[in-house]
Amino acid sequence: MELATLGGGCFWCTEAVYSRVKGVISVKPGYSGGHVPNPTYEDVCTDKTGHAEVVQITFDPSIISYKEILEIFFAIHDPTTLNRQGNDVGTQYRSIILYHNEEQRKIAEEMIKEVEKELGKKVVTELKPFEAFYEAEDYHHNFYDKHRNYPYCKLVIDPKIKKFLKYFPNKVKITENAQS
Repeated sequence: MELATLGGGCFWCTEAVYSRVKGVISVKPGYSGGHVPNPTYEDVCTDKTGHAEVVQITFDPSIISYKEILEIFFAIHDPTTLNRQGNDVGTQYRSIILYHNEEQRKIAEEMIKEVEKELGKKVVTELKPFEAFYEAEDYHHNFYDKHRNYPYCKLVIDPKIKKFLKYFPNKVKITENAQS
C-alpha cells in the first residue's frame, strides 16, 4: 500500500471523490502542510497554522497508480486559483501536494507541467515534502455520505462527484455509494 496526501479545497469534497475510486483503501480528512502540531478545525480556520485541509489516501498501486491519483486530483479542483476553491477562501483551501518520496515528487512535477500546458495557465498547486498529518475531528469523516442533502453537498460536492464519474468511469469503485 502507498500513501498520497492532497489538498484541493474542502476536504469533504476530496474525501467524497476518492472514497469512490477503485484501488483506494481508505481516505481520511485532516490537516497538513503547516507548523502547528495537533491543530483543530477551528485553529486551521484562523489561517495562522499554515495547514491546509487535506485527505490522506491509502491506495493499492497494483490497482491505481500515483499518477492516476493525481490525474483525478487535477480534474476535480481548480489548481490555478490561489488559496481558494469556489466560495471556500483561505490558505486552508489551497491546492497542495505533500509528496511522500522522490518518485511522488517527480510525478507531481511532471503532472503540474502537463496541466499547465493543457490549461494554458499557471498551476499554483504547492508541492512540498510530507511531514505530518493530523486527522480531522470525527464529524468531518464521511461528511458527504452522512449529509447528502446539506446544501453545500448538493451545490459543491455533487458536481465534483459527477465530474469524476464522467471523466473516470473505469476508475469507479463498485459500491452502493459509488454512483452517487
